Amino acid sequence: MHLAYPAVLSALLFCTGLYGVLARRNAILVLMSVELMLNAVNLNLVAFDVWLSKTAQDNLHSGQALTLFTIAIAAAEIGIGLAIVLAVHRNRGTADIDRLRDTAEPRDDDPDDHSDGSETARNEPAEKAEATA
Repeated sequence: MHLAYPAVLSALLFCTGLYGVLARRNAILVLMSVELMLNAVNLNLVAFDVWLSKTAQDNLHSGQALTLFTIAIAAAEIGIGLAIVLAVHRNRGTADIDRLRDTAEPRDDDPDDHSDGSETARNEPAEKAEATA
């Protein structure tokens, strides 16, 4: 088999995964797209390892060994990523990436965000007085 076939297939898989990462807003679909990109890299590693072992008479097969490490890292990444997405979905009720970004970055027009803390110090005694009354 020619080297061009798996290389073109790998490029198509990688481009599909890249499109999924850039276009999707659901965190689970983004994780699936990252896995697609990693599998494209694994296909390239194995294809070039087979091609180089035929030309150089190399019996080490380092590309296939590196592929096994990449698969193990990808499995750990998807496990941790899915656990984080499920925990966020349980707390927030959505897996939308745009809404998750809002939790980390406060908006400029948010009335609860006080930069110097002076307004919160003035409002605390009034809130305590209302609670006791």
